[in-house]
Amino acid sequence: MQLPIIITNFKTYETGTGSKALELAKIHAKVAADLKVSMAIAVQPTDLVTLVASVGFPVFSQHMDPVSYGSSTGHILPEAIKGAGAAGTLLNHSERRIPMDQIRASIERAKEVSLFTIVCAADDEEAAEIAAMGPDMIAVEPPELIGGDISVSTSDPDLIKRSAEVVGEGRLLVGAGVKTGEDVRIAVELGAAGVLLASGVTKAADPEAVLRDLASGL
Repeated sequence: MQLPIIITNFKTYETGTGSKALELAKIHAKVAADLKVSMAIAVQPTDLVTLVASVGFPVFSQHMDPVSYGSSTGHILPEAIKGAGAAGTLLNHSERRIPMDQIRASIERAKEVSLFTIVCAADDEEAAEIAAMGPDMIAVEPPELIGGDISVSTSDPDLIKRSAEVVGEGRLLVGAGVKTGEDVRIAVELGAAGVLLASGVTKAADPEAVLRDLASGL
């Protein structure tokens, strides 16, 4: 992936599901092409095939399980999302937390099928523990700020600095409350390689305008 980058997690919002997910993905593609910036999206596994075929940037699965072919009913198979065209997977989001041993196993399975891993962490201490497992990127998102109106960039800039130090150059994403180009600019200046956000775009009345403003921060 080209850095710095803006990654939007579509979650399970109505605006990020099915045909509406396709509409939102195409808005991302338009802004990315117009402004020549790097963008990606994280979507529900059921939408992967359609969205991968419709946009020219990385599409991630919102989760993956460390299972192999066999009797694992209800799990998300790494080979399946790879076959659907996913560039990689999001892991350990605050809304889908998993134990550390499962994070490690999931990273290992993702590597086996060449899936890019973005693992979420609540703070710099957790990020340091996860960094030792070898994910491609780590997204630090203080849970108390997710979905709120206060950005991590303004409320806790020192967290971004500390996280950049423990994660390493080109591996840190930050999120939680990120909604403006200024939020993005601050995060990048403090050492982040991009941002991971959701509601600021998915719940916006004019997501294209929001994305253009966010991109200005790159």
